[in-house]
Amino acid sequence: MATSYPRLMPMDLYRDADNYVLNADLPGIDPQSVEVDVDGQLLSIRAERASRAQDDVRWIARERSTGSYLRRFTLGQAIDTAHISAKYDNGVLSVVLPVTEKAKPRKVEVQTSSAAVAEPAEDLAA
Repeated sequence: MATSYPRLMPMDLYRDADNYVLNADLPGIDPQSVEVDVDGQLLSIRAERASRAQDDVRWIARERSTGSYLRRFTLGQAIDTAHISAKYDNGVLSVVLPVTEKAKPRKVEVQTSSAAVAEPAEDLAA
């Protein structure tokens, strides 16, 4: 019994050091049906929960939806799209989104003009 309303794919997103990590709940999904695609700055997650064809069964309750799941996310320029990785384990899809080198936090060295302090003021004006 496939339904036409959007399937729920709850997710969490957090930053861990130099990566963003997206965890999406997909319990009961066949791992072979899970697809993660990157097209430019668009990340798409697709999955399929197949209906169990059981003609000889009389359903009393059927709340687990079947059909397709889809979530799309626009990635910022700070994501290194060439190195995105994903794994599916125990009903949770984890997508690691590495931060580009130029977007990583860095210290800026503060320079001093110690040579100017040591020389007399008239030499600075020359």
